[in-house]
Amino acid sequence: MTEHEALRVLIYSDDRDVREAVIAALGARPHPDLPAFEYVECATEPVVWQHLDERRGRPDLVILDGEAVPVGGLGMARQMKDEIFQAPPVLVLTGRPQDAWLATWSRAEAAVPHPIEPLRLAEAVIALARGVLAPG
Repeated sequence: MTEHEALRVLIYSDDRDVREAVIAALGARPHPDLPAFEYVECATEPVVWQHLDERRGRPDLVILDGEAVPVGGLGMARQMKDEIFQAPPVLVLTGRPQDAWLATWSRAEAAVPHPIEPLRLAEAVIALARGVLAPG
């Protein structure tokens, strides 16, 4: 990835308002040290897997809504980690702070509870994005 390439961030939720809240919280470039973000919005599980199966253009970072229906993001996160070699980092949106243990079970690298707090979400995503860009 060159410094001018955008980071591809996949956002999965069956709720358009959740996807829009994530994008509004993060903006086009959540930190000056990071490249711009290119968002891929997915409302259904099959579309998420389509994007993850792409060789070129695979997302660099994935945000999954644990409250999505009929397929929640927590189970999808665990399946990604089981089935995809070098899966991208995952942030899950949990139903409440007490559900952080479910994020651990899912093997997500980060978790943020609903309702989305923009600063908290941005801090978690920035940390994950820096990990993506770190050499090695």
